Amino acid sequence: MPRTASPAVRAALVERAAEMLARREPVTLRALVEGTGASTMAVYTHFGGMPGLWRAVRQEGFTRLAARLTTVATGDDAVEDLAALGAVYVANALARPALYRAMFDAAADLEDPAAADATFGTLVACAARARDSGRFAADSDPAAVATRVWVAGHGLTTLVLTGALPAEALDAHAPAMVTALCVAAGDDPERAAASVRAGWAAGGRSSAGGPGSGAQRDRLATDDGADLPGRPPLGDLPDEVAER
Repeated sequence: MPRTASPAVRAALVERAAEMLARREPVTLRALVEGTGASTMAVYTHFGGMPGLWRAVRQEGFTRLAARLTTVATGDDAVEDLAALGAVYVANALARPALYRAMFDAAADLEDPAAADATFGTLVACAARARDSGRFAADSDPAAVATRVWVAGHGLTTLVLTGALPAEALDAHAPAMVTALCVAAGDDPERAAASVRAGWAAGGRSSAGGPGSGAQRDRLATDDGADLPGRPPLGDLPDEVAER
């Protein structure tokens, strides 16, 4: 009987591979499916082999990030939106740290580089709105601003995920970092601070160190680490795996 691909099985194998990679375990065909009820053929059915699996692991991280970023509604305050995107970026990393780390492992190619780049494009577009609305200087470079915001957020998030900094460091330092970058781009210090606080809270964070609330928050689809629809949690794969 021909083997058919299953989105649920595919997602579960991707997550298991990412978790094994994060734990620095050797990821072989047998190790990947051990204890799951799946045969090694499931990897060929869904990915064509191990190289395809690693491409899928990287891509999945960007796919989930893209889905998270779409929960940030576009408002009148582009700086607030920029901070909300940052907060959602952090939430995505905390929800699936193994996939987050794999996203930036350039040892594997991406299945769809353009789709991955589009996640950064969302940040650039928001910085451009801030410039065009007069919040940032007319000669500011949206791509440069977005790069600085991403680098600062990625660095801080990675330090927390690796245990070098406590989780509280995110809410303690990220808003101040984003505010400083916005001021450097030309925004008024007080206005930047207020917008960043609101956006950080709208994304489910708080500069006080706890869950926030803001103008955008009711419009955000928060999941606090839960899987997106259609994504099975790590653990035993679905029963249908045994047939793949």
